[in-house]
Amino acid sequence: MAEMIPHWLSKQADLAPEQPAIETPDGRTWTFKELKKESQQFARKLAGHGVKQGDHIGILSENQPAMVTTIHALSYLGATVVLLNTRLTAAEWRYQLEDADVTCLLTSSHWRGAAVEGELPCHVLSFSEVEQTTEQPIALREELDLDEPFTILYTSGTTGFPKGVVHTYGNHWWSAISSALNLGLHAEDKWLCALPVFHISGLSIFIKSVLYGMPVFLLEKFDEDMAHDAIFTRGVTMASVVTVTLKRLVDRPGAGEFPESFRCMLLGGGPAPRPLLEQTKERNIPVFQSYGMTETSSQIVTLSPKDALRKIGSAGKPLMPAQLKIVDQDEQQVGEIFVKGPMVTKGYYKNQHATEKSLQTGWLATGDLGRLDEEGFLYVVDRRKDLIISGGENIYPSEIESVLSGMPQVKDVGVAGVKDDTWGKVPAAFVVRREAVSAEEILAFAESGLAKYKWPKYIQFVEELPRNASNKLVRAELPELLER
Repeated sequence: MAEMIPHWLSKQADLAPEQPAIETPDGRTWTFKELKKESQQFARKLAGHGVKQGDHIGILSENQPAMVTTIHALSYLGATVVLLNTRLTAAEWRYQLEDADVTCLLTSSHWRGAAVEGELPCHVLSFSEVEQTTEQPIALREELDLDEPFTILYTSGTTGFPKGVVHTYGNHWWSAISSALNLGLHAEDKWLCALPVFHISGLSIFIKSVLYGMPVFLLEKFDEDMAHDAIFTRGVTMASVVTVTLKRLVDRPGAGEFPESFRCMLLGGGPAPRPLLEQTKERNIPVFQSYGMTETSSQIVTLSPKDALRKIGSAGKPLMPAQLKIVDQDEQQVGEIFVKGPMVTKGYYKNQHATEKSLQTGWLATGDLGRLDEEGFLYVVDRRKDLIISGGENIYPSEIESVLSGMPQVKDVGVAGVKDDTWGKVPAAFVVRREAVSAEEILAFAESGLAKYKWPKYIQFVEELPRNASNKLVRAELPELLER
């Protein structure tokens, strides 16, 4: 039997109609009552374009209130939301739209041109075009089925082929409730969202918002001055960051000690360097490291406030309804991290092979390495063996290799992450030439098929690549070949 709850935005608009839901730097505020009204109006206008229950509808937009309104509007229609990363190429969008069976792509005005020029395989409409449509007198959803799919977000696989992670309403519900049970709920809470809403980390903030009745201070993109101002003068008490954005905040001139009202800097996107965590401790910045991924609907392991200072470097313990185990441990007790819980996806869209490989008797095999200390706190050793985390973005070497190997002049290529002071790590490509080719030509080739953040920062020509007895590439040895 399906488990139903009242539509969460409608419920919050009934409970606290005048409570702020979204605030922006220009001083504009949307209450939950206003957000509900605008979302329902937008839903009825979308119905005029044929959007209906069960449809898969894409969204391509920078952070803005209209994007949030659109997500809620689609939930009122019973459509599944497919969020696209604005940093990808048209070819990458095309693959995801086709794979997810998207029938219509909704965009901000800024991205409409790129979507049309990309010759994407679906109808393209801007938010403003929908706004000009006449509302249809249709019944909107009053309840949500927790077992029903709500969103599909794509994550790169180790083969380089993106996989569509399906999240149910229940996955999002449990993720938000789990976080509240760990961090607590305060009446004065206000969350800063400067991470992209097309990422699970950004999207999850707006699920928390409607379930907690909590305002979100929304930035189009991270800006250390705006973020600093939001924390010091706009009443922000919590923020989601990755290492590179936290470092920019800490390094900002005049940052000083943070106000006592600021109670949580939720850090994701990979382990932070210990020196940075020590800096935040000195400045009274409460940083809670977390561990999670798209498949876990955001964080699934997080430090609690009481353990933050004594367990620096740890991601914490599994949230209340979640479980964790370390499988195939080595002599240092390091092994693969497996997680389980109601916030974990049931699988990948139209990819039974990947689903069966990753989900084993209810446990998600993360592919990440970690260890538990004597008190059961998780320390993430490496986020997948070959994964490059650059400024919070996941980059898989095999995807870059796949593109570069298509260049006739390239005989062999291997890609690995190398340390970078700004981004944590950046990709470096090690190329065995078949015939004369320059680094500039290789980079130009990469630019045609890869998002900008995936472009190799370094291109090193080598005579041969390190391989083991099975002729498999040994990526761990590649950085040693780099001449800077």
